[in-house]
Amino acid sequence: MDYLLFDHSEGDDGVGLFEAMASVAPVRAAAVEAEIGQVLAWAEAAFPGRRAPVEAGGEWDADLHVEDDEHGPAPRRTWTLSVVGTPAFCAAFRERFADAIA
Repeated sequence: MDYLLFDHSEGDDGVGLFEAMASVAPVRAAAVEAEIGQVLAWAEAAFPGRRAPVEAGGEWDADLHVEDDEHGPAPRRTWTLSVVGTPAFCAAFRERFADAIA
């Protein structure tokens, strides 16, 4: 991963949260979107059909926010990706994306 660096936190119940933010000039937007796509495609392939809120019985879920800032000295696009999962999902995520976790 060149743009996404995840912070990890875990609740008392073992449910984990991985959060990453990337902010780049529009010319680099496709590269960030490709990394986000890679993470989500891996999650779906590794835990197929199990995307749903963990509290509703899912193994994992994700939330993505995109914001454009055209008011600074140079336009930027910012993505915030949050991925939450069960202990089994988090262990697999840490193994797969070890180099992208702070």
